[in-house]
Amino acid sequence: MKTFNTILVLLILSNQVWAKEYHVSKAGNDLNNGTKGSPFLTIQMAANVAQSGDIIIVHEGIYRERINPPRGGTSDNERIVYQAAIGETVIIKGSEVVKGWKKVENDTWKVVLPNRFFGKFNPFADVISGDWFLDKGRLHHTGAVYLNGKWLDEAAKKEEVLQPATHDLLWYAEVNDENTTIWAQFGGVDPNKELVEVNVRQAVFYPDQPGINFITVRGFIMEQAATPWAPPTAEQIGLIGPHWSKGWIIENNTIRYSVCSGISLGKYGDEFDNKSESSSKGYLDAVKRALASGWNKQHVGSHIVRNNIIHDCEQAGIVGSLGAIFSTISGNEIYNIHIRRRFSGMEMAGIKIHGAIDMIISNNHIYRTWRGIWLDWMAQGTRVTGNLLHDNETAHDLFLEVNHGPLIIDNNLFLSANSLRDISEGVAYVHNLFAGRINVQPNKRRTPYFKAHSTEIEGLKQIVCGDVRFYNNIFTSFNGPAPWPERTGPKEKGAFFGLAQYNKVGMPVYVNGNVFLQKAKPCKQAKKPLLDPGFDPGLSLQKKTDGWWLDIMADTSWVLQQRVLITSEMLGKAKIPGVPFMMPDGSPIIIDTDFLHKKRSNINPMVGPFEHLLPGKNKLKVW
Repeated sequence: MKTFNTILVLLILSNQVWAKEYHVSKAGNDLNNGTKGSPFLTIQMAANVAQSGDIIIVHEGIYRERINPPRGGTSDNERIVYQAAIGETVIIKGSEVVKGWKKVENDTWKVVLPNRFFGKFNPFADVISGDWFLDKGRLHHTGAVYLNGKWLDEAAKKEEVLQPATHDLLWYAEVNDENTTIWAQFGGVDPNKELVEVNVRQAVFYPDQPGINFITVRGFIMEQAATPWAPPTAEQIGLIGPHWSKGWIIENNTIRYSVCSGISLGKYGDEFDNKSESSSKGYLDAVKRALASGWNKQHVGSHIVRNNIIHDCEQAGIVGSLGAIFSTISGNEIYNIHIRRRFSGMEMAGIKIHGAIDMIISNNHIYRTWRGIWLDWMAQGTRVTGNLLHDNETAHDLFLEVNHGPLIIDNNLFLSANSLRDISEGVAYVHNLFAGRINVQPNKRRTPYFKAHSTEIEGLKQIVCGDVRFYNNIFTSFNGPAPWPERTGPKEKGAFFGLAQYNKVGMPVYVNGNVFLQKAKPCKQAKKPLLDPGFDPGLSLQKKTDGWWLDIMADTSWVLQQRVLITSEMLGKAKIPGVPFMMPDGSPIIIDTDFLHKKRSNINPMVGPFEHLLPGKNKLKVW
């Protein structure tokens, strides 16, 4: 035994000796050896030489390159780490600076670039298209023009960009065999005296090949990528993503200005990309092919995406079809997703995941998106907990589409005009605050369910809705002036405040310990609901210098209503898969903490996301 321990220690020390630290600096040279005193110039050069266990430290500056890591680590403990030097601002861009603009008329300028400027990929000739894409009757390209870091909008016709500039500055491009000509409005400034950039790269940090495992990327600002449309039936290329790999950690980055998606945890590509004709059968065929291509816990997923700031992406902040299994998405701030709305499709959300198996989506702040969190097809064993969602006013805070569960949705703040769209079964909603409308829609699609904690398909069933549990939630509505200025969402057809729509579903509904305020109504299956239509909780969300604060009124009657602590034992099993409500790792769940991570009472927990509400007005820092 003593000999074995000695060998083990020697092996650990050997790994530490052989692991290297490479440095990258704008003052470096790719002919150097990559030490701190002799750094590389490009991140890609460091990627080319780094081996499992090595660390790449990138120093202050702007790096205009696409990192294509040729290899990853061999395990979670022997990963390749890419990180910005502590205390230094490192920006990686998919764009290049453009000078030589010539005035045309009004606020419009023109530049002619030889096509060799773009290399093998020209975003201004790359048309956005694919399954479930809605083009609104015009062409859209992955090219983009930026003025002082902010992007301009693509015009549908050249005539539009030649007009006097309005609030939205426009660009338009034409590409022939030799040149790319771009016209752009610059709002009264001389673009040759400002910072003007254009997209030239499809991604910023994305491997060409799948199976590049165990990479960490932390501390960077990554921006301005010509990302393509990322439907669930094609390769999903984000500004950054692991490309059908395992065990990435993407943390503490700012990710912004992606034409389509920011972070992709998605599908690999094959000859069937974008050939499903946007059909359920087409996607089910893609799932079957993925299983044959290694869609399992051993080869794909188990990523961690945490504490990033993600904004200004026109499709999704985080997207992933199948490749996000067993992953954790936590602590991210996601906003300004699909707010320009020049094109559309069925993939727009702050977080859009197909096949969310055994995931944790927790403590994210999602706002000003078309839809907040969208779990589409086959979500099973996933927990959505402690998220703050508001001002997602075109659609919903949460959309659960054709899943059989089990899913646990707990301790979330759903503060937009439309809180929930439910086309699923086998869901437990526990200790949430629903301030918006709820819509329930049984569906004829037959979708898969799995063996517990696995990607092995057990069967297919039609979605009839129901088999849901609503325990210890607050349901309310907003009256009079909107409590925060951007809350203007339309009423969705068939949506109501509260649970009235669950009167029509095809499976049982279990409802207990909930409070219904203002216009919110219980369903007929509710046991002893507390109804107070005259009580206004006075919801008000405000951004202050130290964070986001929520005002909420509480009533003494909420404490008197008897409730129980929610556990796996009382939740039972989701009916269709026959799988219990558990944590993603298979351990029993006990919902004994609240939104603020404070301990709940074991005897009579408080209704809603906050355990320690006092009667009267409460001011709570929620982000």
